[in-house]
Amino acid sequence: MKKIIAGVIILNLLASCNNKKSNIDPFAPITNLVDSAVHRADSVKNKNKPEEPKPTEADESFNDFIYNFASDDKFQHQRIVFPLPYYNGEVPSKIEERYWKHDDLFTKQSYYTLLFDKEEDMDMVGDTALNSVQVEWIFMRTRMVKKYYFERAKGCWMLQAINLRPIAKSDDERFVEFFARFAADSLFQCERIRQPLTFVTNDPDDDFSIVETTLELNQWFAFKPTLPVERLSNINYGQSNNDNSQTKILALKGVGNGFSNLLYFQRKGGKWELYKFEDTGI
Repeated sequence: MKKIIAGVIILNLLASCNNKKSNIDPFAPITNLVDSAVHRADSVKNKNKPEEPKPTEADESFNDFIYNFASDDKFQHQRIVFPLPYYNGEVPSKIEERYWKHDDLFTKQSYYTLLFDKEEDMDMVGDTALNSVQVEWIFMRTRMVKKYYFERAKGCWMLQAINLRPIAKSDDERFVEFFARFAADSLFQCERIRQPLTFVTNDPDDDFSIVETTLELNQWFAFKPTLPVERLSNINYGQSNNDNSQTKILALKGVGNGFSNLLYFQRKGGKWELYKFEDTGI
């Protein structure tokens, strides 16, 4: 390579000497060679550099984003900060991109669940001003919580970390422990349903109206939805989720369908009971 460049220099110097009026730059070939080499190096560098994610319409609403994140493998990889911090209790580690396996979250289920302490908090769902949201799996039998931390930066939602930890113990009846038994044990359900049970549903004579009535115990078993017995999902939009709250609302929302049920619970005398059931899905 050095001999070729030297030859180019000599030829151009000779041409310059033979024709002093020539406007040809004797160093042009060398400059072109250097520029070409730099351009190739920059191209390789830019090719290897990962592209920064760009905001999409899905980023406007977290619900739209999380569905795309869970459904699209390529999109999911673009929206994770690698190496991803992962905490197993107090033990930290990091997941490299090559070891990441696609996470469907709850999109393979027919519905997902949400937890609220009070009705006003349900207004946070769909709020486009949010910049921090956590998605949770609550494993009822093992008493563990797996939490995904999402932050919106430069208009893009990104998964920043995952934390797996045990649910804190309590002397009082915790809602998760109560619901695990409530969902799996029909006899226990009978003991923990207020009679009569308030029931809110669509008016059969008017599609745009709802009616409030009551259900007897046997009617509850005829109308009740299938309840999750292994785990609960939850999306924390910023709503309170206090272990000491005396009320809980469990929302069951269909994935890709109009299913929607709300179960209202209250703690009385230290024990949880279902006092209201709302079925207004389509």
